Amino acid sequence: MRGRDRLRALVAGVVLVATVLTGCASIPDSGPVQEGDPITADVPSDVVYTPKGPVADSSQERILRDFISAGTGPQDNYAVAREYLSAGFADAWDARASVTVRPGGGATTRVGEDELEYAFTATATLDGGGHYVPATTSVPTSLGYSFVQEDGQWRISDAPDGTVLNPATFQSIFRAHAVYFYDPSFRYLVPDQRWFLARSSTSTRIASALLDGPSTWLQGAVVSAFPEGTQLSLTAITVDDGTARVDLTSDALSASDTARARMQAQLLASFSTLSTITAVDLSVESTVLDVPDLGGAAPLRDPTVDARPLVVADGVLGFASRSSVSPLPGLGPVVGALAPTSAEASADLSVVVVGTDRGALRVGADGSSLLVDGRAGLAPPTLDDAGWVWSVPVDDARAVTATGADGVPHAVTSTLPAGSAVVAFRVSRDGARALVLLDDQGESRLLVVALLRDSRGVPTALGPPVELAAPTGRPVDATWADQLTVASLTDTGEGSLVSLAEVGGASAGSGQPSGSATTIVGGNGSSSLRVLTAEGSVLEPRGSSWQDTGVVADLLATQR
Repeated sequence: MRGRDRLRALVAGVVLVATVLTGCASIPDSGPVQEGDPITADVPSDVVYTPKGPVADSSQERILRDFISAGTGPQDNYAVAREYLSAGFADAWDARASVTVRPGGGATTRVGEDELEYAFTATATLDGGGHYVPATTSVPTSLGYSFVQEDGQWRISDAPDGTVLNPATFQSIFRAHAVYFYDPSFRYLVPDQRWFLARSSTSTRIASALLDGPSTWLQGAVVSAFPEGTQLSLTAITVDDGTARVDLTSDALSASDTARARMQAQLLASFSTLSTITAVDLSVESTVLDVPDLGGAAPLRDPTVDARPLVVADGVLGFASRSSVSPLPGLGPVVGALAPTSAEASADLSVVVVGTDRGALRVGADGSSLLVDGRAGLAPPTLDDAGWVWSVPVDDARAVTATGADGVPHAVTSTLPAGSAVVAFRVSRDGARALVLLDDQGESRLLVVALLRDSRGVPTALGPPVELAAPTGRPVDATWADQLTVASLTDTGEGSLVSLAEVGGASAGSGQPSGSATTIVGGNGSSSLRVLTAEGSVLEPRGSSWQDTGVVADLLATQR
């Protein structure tokens, strides 16, 4: 099970319990048989909330409480929630502007004769574009509401746009969908996760989000195959026997044959969360487009690596089993002889970037080694698919450097916060993003940044950082579990803790490895994570616990 699937499975259990306990959803057990809706490309929610309208002679406090509860029912554009609003305000309120996720109860305070304030601690917000942002502070959120009497009944005459939901309700009526763009080389598909109402026109929302372009933080690091200005020419996407028919505006006509094939691949990847779509047909204003096959040039989505742990043991770098280590040809003994403190191998295993006490070295399969960054106190260096070695001093997050295969360093403009120690800086396998684990006076901060490059592919800057939910404890290490999920390793004072966080989604714990863990490495999803303990044992997750693999190593290396 991939990292994001496991994360959603954890939340799904909470949703199921909440549904049973609250009884907010029901299935009719009497009455006439009714014709259902036609099958669409959408993934329906398992839960339908049916909030009730205002109770006669309710106080302002109850109207407010019931109005917030009515935000669980998006049917007919939140028709029930609008019953709590005054005639002059009902149409002006924008329910879809945002969602605030509130795990506990809120406190209502009277601030005027006809005004109430509702305060609570939020864990996340969702904007109108479907971007999920975890809260990074425990400062309470305060929302103000005004009231007016209509026909002797209190109604809300002014309220903030958006709804307030608890986590279980949010997870049951919204669904996460990754919209995919390309890295500048068009070799990899890069996910940009969004959240949409489960019973909305999901396929149309996904396609529209794709055509509108990437999230702000990814802009400049990813590209789209669709010509600029391209939009849907029809209001909805139709699905016939598993094929989504996507009709585009005339802007799409300027796309080359290769671009059309990439457009189709981009859409098909973005529809991958919809089980009813298995193919995509493109047309322009009802005229079908001829789309060639990409063949060997098809982009990679969430590429996999060798399932065996890559370790340094007995003086060599190689793939390990319980009884032996198979050295990497041309690399194994050379890397082992460098007294490495970290190691990361390229996807084709032709290059390894090695952290040592004297700096970062680039080691080739021919046995050559090159010191690419001799600065003292570097965080473990990382490698991207284009061959750039990225390095940054632990005590200076602003001093990021990228060094090419020619050994020439390039200063990278950093957007990372000054004053925090860099524990881990890891480039994703698509080369468009990096995760950053910071030590902020003993507390963990987990960020993701886009990697910006010039027209020649030379790294130039980091994009604006996106902060993920901070794991508990002192930071130790972090890795990419897959292209959407980051795994972090922390020390809570009572032992080691592994946490998972989706980029653009929720976070969850992933168990406590025994012993003192020093390193975490990603493989092929959260079930393939591996942890190295101070005693040299390599552990892997099995169910809800961490088990010893039988492999003993001096160092656990990363495979790209």
